Amino acid sequence: MRKALSLLALIVAVGALASGCANTERKFGRGLDNSMDIVRCGEFRRTVEQTAIFQGPDAGYTIGVVRGINRTLARTGIGIYEMVTAPLPPYGPIFTDHFAPGPVYPDSFTPGLVADSMFATDTYLGFSGGEVLPFVPGSRFEVFSIP
Repeated sequence: MRKALSLLALIVAVGALASGCANTERKFGRGLDNSMDIVRCGEFRRTVEQTAIFQGPDAGYTIGVVRGINRTLARTGIGIYEMVTAPLPPYGPIFTDHFAPGPVYPDSFTPGLVADSMFATDTYLGFSGGEVLPFVPGSRFEVFSIP
C-alpha cells in the first residue's frame, strides 16, 4: 500500500512539473470562471433569454428556467472538473460542442470593467468612469456613460 501511494504521489508530482505553467494556468482560470457561473448566473440568464426569443415568452419562463438551471449546473461541474484536473493534460476546453469555452451572458447585456481605481486611467484627476456593479444581474448603471 505504501509503495502504491508513493508511486502515485511521484506520478502526480512529475505530471505537475512536466506540464508547464501556461497551459495549467489557462485551464485553471477557465475552470474557475466556469465554476463561478452559478454565482454570476450568465448561462441561466442567456438560456432564459434565448428560449423566450425563439420559443416565446411563456416557454422562456418555464422551459427556459429549467433548461437554464440545468446548463448552469453543468457549466459549474465542468469548471470544477477543469480546476481539479488543471495540472493534467489535455489542456483544451472540454464539451465545446454544447458549451462555449468562455463565460456567456445574455445578448442584451455584457458587463464592462468595474469603476475602480485599479482599472481607471485618470485616478489622479479624482474621477473616472465605468460600471458600478457589473456582477449584479441586470445592473446597467455606468459612471460617465455616453449614450
